[in-house]
Amino acid sequence: MLRIAFAGQAVPLPLVFCPACPAHRDFMLLTLALFLGSAIAIYLACEFFVNSIEWFGKRMNLGATAVGSVLAAFGTALPESAVTFTAVVFGKTAAQKDIGVGAAMGGPLVLATLAYGVVGLALWLNRRKRSQAAAARISHEVAIDARRLGRDQLSFLAIFVVKVTLGLVAFTFKPWLGVLFLAAYALYVWREITTAETSEEEEDLEPLKIRPGNPSLMWASLQATLALGVIAFASHIFVGQVEAIGEAMGMAPHLAALLLSPVATELPEIMNAIIWVRQGKERLALANISGAMMIQATIPSALGIFFTPWRFDGPLLVSGLVTGLTIVVLWVMFRKGKVDSRALAAIALLYGLFAGYLLFGKTLGLP
Repeated sequence: MLRIAFAGQAVPLPLVFCPACPAHRDFMLLTLALFLGSAIAIYLACEFFVNSIEWFGKRMNLGATAVGSVLAAFGTALPESAVTFTAVVFGKTAAQKDIGVGAAMGGPLVLATLAYGVVGLALWLNRRKRSQAAAARISHEVAIDARRLGRDQLSFLAIFVVKVTLGLVAFTFKPWLGVLFLAAYALYVWREITTAETSEEEEDLEPLKIRPGNPSLMWASLQATLALGVIAFASHIFVGQVEAIGEAMGMAPHLAALLLSPVATELPEIMNAIIWVRQGKERLALANISGAMMIQATIPSALGIFFTPWRFDGPLLVSGLVTGLTIVVLWVMFRKGKVDSRALAAIALLYGLFAGYLLFGKTLGLP
């Protein structure tokens, strides 16, 4: 039986593909409606979240880059971290715990490929507006903070190499190494806060939506909390529909967690980045993705190492290799000080490469 997730309940439906059957047709219509409705709700909630988190950072005297890389990234990382936590801590079977491991590996892959790719596409489509604002000719190149972004990619790569290596070996004290990943994220947060910067464009904040004027920290916190609540609920609905689609396609649970679920759970980060690009705050958009990647490299990994054997099969290892390759490519692109929006958009093709491996690897005789 196929089950569609709705309001926390699993509704059984026939698994046989039968477009003409009323039950199947109703299932597809309901899934599509919930899929699109939750995606729209996430975007609208992200508008409120981005707006409030900028005011929160201003009231806390934090630099704009720290707002994107720490506050916004941590807030929107809660849904995918919850997926990993629930699976590895409360999962009763090895298959259930594998879902958490798949989510911990799939998150960085989606951020490095699809999230940066979507940002590149948004920058490409927004190039005319950026050029008019700068009174310059239309260009595909975007000036970036090469030092900060390059450093973040190298830091992520170092942590990620350790993370993947631990998935290939087994020893008795491996679970204790999860503490090192938490310490690495704490060090990253400290560095971001102490070295944060704010440009002239990033000083210009839109009025707080629920309290225009000169809002206090309390009002900014309230709006951020309410927005996160909507994001969490809508993300839960969205993930449920994606997983139902994966089950309908006959995908194994941990493969669905590796390929489909991260796309759903990383949607808030992608929405935040699109909103900031639209506002002309490219540094915040890129910092948000970079910060979210550091969270995904550390906190879900620590949970997986604490509560599972943390051993990788073929698909998990390939996801790690594709993610590592993508980070190297991004580091080469970012270290130049400018990035071509078309090249950044093309990075999403690497996710398509991994998806092709998952879907057709066995047919082609790949491990």
